[in-house]
Amino acid sequence: MITDRNDPLFFDRVTILGVGLIGASFALALKKYGLCNKITGHGRNENNLKKAGEKGIIDAYALDPVKACRDSDLVLFSAPVGSFIDIAKKICSSFKQGAIITDVGSVKGKLVHDMEGLMPKGTFFVGGHPIAGSDRSGIDTASAGIFQNAKCIITPTAKTDKSAIKKVVTMWKTFGSRVRLIDPDIHDRIYAAVSHLPHIIAYEIINTVADIDSSYLEFSGQGFKDTTRIASSQPELWRDICTFNKDNLLESIEIFKKNLDRVSQYLRAHDSESLEKDFKKARTLRKGIGQD
Repeated sequence: MITDRNDPLFFDRVTILGVGLIGASFALALKKYGLCNKITGHGRNENNLKKAGEKGIIDAYALDPVKACRDSDLVLFSAPVGSFIDIAKKICSSFKQGAIITDVGSVKGKLVHDMEGLMPKGTFFVGGHPIAGSDRSGIDTASAGIFQNAKCIITPTAKTDKSAIKKVVTMWKTFGSRVRLIDPDIHDRIYAAVSHLPHIIAYEIINTVADIDSSYLEFSGQGFKDTTRIASSQPELWRDICTFNKDNLLESIEIFKKNLDRVSQYLRAHDSESLEKDFKKARTLRKGIGQD
């Protein structure tokens, strides 16, 4: 824990734009490790902000994002990614000189470049994506420990300030995260495959069963529930993620469809040997992932 307010990692004032599960957990982690003095929250739901204050997650709140960001040394975007640019355009002129602006969004790519382009001189944007969270949303499940031993992807560009990168990386490592630096465009190609595609599949498995007969859902076992757990995630959030990363996601969907078509061919041909080989390949690959 940092106790020296002159420590270069210490932020006197912090703003959280979007006090949900990840934003609230980020605030709790900052407090746990003594990295800040005061945290101001901003969001659309005043009752949620009041509740966050009562829980000690934030110290103050403002419904006006400009007011919320005034004099902050660190600003975190943790609202749905579809709102980032509109919010940034409204508030960028209020950023304090030397402020670091970062995020926890699941999409990077063009969004990182656009956000960098909106930053006033003397302020620094550093893209970030903690691979943490839950299908449950809201501050009731927030925890400082959510980032412990979780991956955190930092996505600098050639223009990103080196000292700001170092400070953001050190912050996440202090939270206990395993940090990787990845190009924003490569990030989006990776996470289209390992995150965005699985969410779409989970949503559409539920919809497929409902199209067959929605009453079948009541017969679901643990395997079905495990497979579709992420279909409980916020639709608004995943709508934005899928839209922003549509090109990479469409490519992943086409490859997935080819795999389904191949399995369909095996079934039609009664080719149980090929079907088993296909499953064995997947099982071996899955074992290689390991456990976080």
